[in-house]
Amino acid sequence: MARRANSSLHPGILFGLIAAIAIIIFLGRSCAGKKPVAFENANPLDVRELLENGNSLRGNDYVIEGQVDEKLQWTNNRGQVVSVRVDTPGGPEFVGIRIPADLAKLNIEIKQKYSFKVRFQDGGIAVATGVNRL
Repeated sequence: MARRANSSLHPGILFGLIAAIAIIIFLGRSCAGKKPVAFENANPLDVRELLENGNSLRGNDYVIEGQVDEKLQWTNNRGQVVSVRVDTPGGPEFVGIRIPADLAKLNIEIKQKYSFKVRFQDGGIAVATGVNRL
């Protein structure tokens, strides 16, 4: 009498396929819901300190999170300047940020929330060194 071939999948292969699919689903969900990488090596800006004496902040890196209120100036070779609405305990404040030409190619949209990593120059002028949309 002839033996019949076993046509079912081996239990080990079936278990491996299920485990691989579960890992792919887990990784997909964990990566899909993530916001852009935050600027961890910079402190959040205290807007009161900026308003009191912005020149004292020069040379330091800070993170400013807020909504772009309006684009104040734009040129091809020098970048753009935007006004960012920052929520503070005392109410909203507005901070001007200069975005250099190498970052100005990003499509900064009005009424959208962004996280800006800034470095302050002489005179308390915030210059963006990184931009993430929130």
